[in-house]
Amino acid sequence: MNIAIIPARGGSKRIPHKNIRSFCGKPIIGYSIEAALESQLFDDVIVSTDDDEISSVAREFGASVPFKRPESLSDDFTGTTPVIQHAVNWYSRKKSKPDSICCLYATAPFLQSQYIQEGFNKLESVTQGFVYSLTTYAFPIQRAQKMDENGHPSPFNPQYMSARSQDLEEAYHDAGQFYWWTETSLNQGAKETLGVVLPRYRVQDIDTLEDWKRAELMYQALDSDL
Repeated sequence: MNIAIIPARGGSKRIPHKNIRSFCGKPIIGYSIEAALESQLFDDVIVSTDDDEISSVAREFGASVPFKRPESLSDDFTGTTPVIQHAVNWYSRKKSKPDSICCLYATAPFLQSQYIQEGFNKLESVTQGFVYSLTTYAFPIQRAQKMDENGHPSPFNPQYMSARSQDLEEAYHDAGQFYWWTETSLNQGAKETLGVVLPRYRVQDIDTLEDWKRAELMYQALDSDL
């Protein structure tokens, strides 16, 4: 049994009602729910939330909201993993212990089912694994700069400043779209970690209104090419 869990609390500060705010004409959480359902991998797609309005929107898009997330896991300081563990523990007690668990973020409109599937395939290729989405940095991190209190820039790694970019090792960062665990690796720790590399044009972190606008423009540009 595989389950998807979408954490979506109601108390977003920087972007009010972020998880159900309209993104290109659709509540943004709808994109993650639809991608999960389209993958046909999951016996249940669960939204973990403390908010009744989010619950209603999630159900409209075909997700289940079988419990209300407790207040102790709905503050500004609780990380993703305790929220996922709470949902898995609830599901194991009330229904059945899942074999594999996938966390999907609610604000990931570029998420595609094919990458969720690729992540699951990689999870099945290892024992007690963890798989997550990655993408490359747009510029070589070896040439990163720092700024002193007087506004003077200087390189973190001066030895790389004259190197050709093609000679520098590619660097990656978390794409913030999905995370796969087996039930054992979630509760006991992973023995092997694998990554699914996404193209940069399919990744946009959305933390501010400026991020939101940029993501909508990117989405509209992609949609016009389809």
